[in-house]
Amino acid sequence: MNGRRGPAPEAAATPGVNTLSITGTLVEPPQQRTTPAGIPITRFVLQHRSEQREAGQRRQVECRLRVVAAGSPLAERCAGLRQGEAVQVHGFLARAGYRAPELKTELHALAVEPVPNER
Repeated sequence: MNGRRGPAPEAAATPGVNTLSITGTLVEPPQQRTTPAGIPITRFVLQHRSEQREAGQRRQVECRLRVVAAGSPLAERCAGLRQGEAVQVHGFLARAGYRAPELKTELHALAVEPVPNER
């Protein structure tokens, strides 16, 4: 034995930052279901459009994200959402299901807030 040991397990599993806050509009009405464990799950697709600066240039950005909101408080908040409504979602990114391909991700919401109409 050379007396040298690897990092402690807790040091090897360094926590990373995985947070996302994005605004957009609902592409379709939210779909709600309940898991076998009784947890309400709401899913919807959020479309984001904005202008961003990248490499010193202005760029039009557009993307769509599947959003998953789990738990009663979020299910209640999402129940009133309608197609075309603007919302801000705070959460984290995760693989879309256990059997999904590695590169398919979805936003798991921790908060969903309506965005006031600016008109």
